[in-house]
Amino acid sequence: MHSLSSSKLLIFITIVITCTITTKSLQFREAPKFYNSQNCPSMHDNSIKICSDNAVHVAMTLDVSYLRGSMAAILSVLQHSSCPENTIFHFVASSIADITKLNITIIKSFPYLHFQTYPFDISPVSRLISTSIRSALDCPLNYARNYLAEILPICVKKVVYLDSDVILVDDIAKLSETLLPNDAVLAAPEYCNANFTTYFTPTFWSNPSLSLAFANRKPCYFNTGVMVIDLERWRGGDYTTRIVEWMELQKRMRIYELGSLPPFLLVFAGNIANVDHRWNQHGLGGDNFRGLCRDLHPGPVSLLHWSGKGKPWVRLDEKKPCPLDALWAPYDLLQTSCFLDS
Repeated sequence: MHSLSSSKLLIFITIVITCTITTKSLQFREAPKFYNSQNCPSMHDNSIKICSDNAVHVAMTLDVSYLRGSMAAILSVLQHSSCPENTIFHFVASSIADITKLNITIIKSFPYLHFQTYPFDISPVSRLISTSIRSALDCPLNYARNYLAEILPICVKKVVYLDSDVILVDDIAKLSETLLPNDAVLAAPEYCNANFTTYFTPTFWSNPSLSLAFANRKPCYFNTGVMVIDLERWRGGDYTTRIVEWMELQKRMRIYELGSLPPFLLVFAGNIANVDHRWNQHGLGGDNFRGLCRDLHPGPVSLLHWSGKGKPWVRLDEKKPCPLDALWAPYDLLQTSCFLDS
């Protein structure tokens, strides 16, 4: 499976979606089934498939607001995987009631999918959340990634975490196989040209005891919407507690403004394994205030990420799409007039 170059991606921008939504309720089509290539390792190395050493583990959160994006992301992962039958999804939802409804939706569209859904108790994290620059960032489920090591089965040693507003155009196994040397707990693309100081308030930088958190590190910005996480190392180092401690301090001192990202930067920035930028072409949703259209970064692309305020499904429905939203549209499984039975 080959990733797409920037030039090839531009070819798809001519795609025009003219279908109209047939119902206000979310009704999704059944996705095609994708099969392993002949070179895929067997999943029968363990009596419990979810614990197989040959599985590629993917973790995502699920909620109604972003479900349309999640369904598209799942389809993109399977479509571009060389071993889709070896991919196991771990979905985290905020309540048992949500899990029941979401499981039905997932099974209808992906009846062959290997997945497990887990409830996320939002009460402990809700008291730690501080208001940020955009209300959507304050959703407790955004913080579920902090607790994956506790939520997922202990036999799951490594997982790829994906936000719901991504599309893969490359084999996720390549990302999952990222090496994490020197005891690194997670891997993600780093952006060292970004102004790192802007992610924290003057209160943080003016306090020597706080700013020393980055002593002996060369911290760079990384986006937490695409990460490879070594869950064994996370559990061993009790990194959930480290993140929670910074969130507790934030409630007292206001040391950052942007949702769930800064605690990750405080704990991990400067100590992660770097991943090629092709694996997170982020920011396609525009900034967090206006959601303006943005272009791709230079270079090849393996994953497109509509982080920011603007989401492609919303802009397409409003008939105000950005050019790159046409790249998301082919993965949209929402039942529309184009796919109605005659």
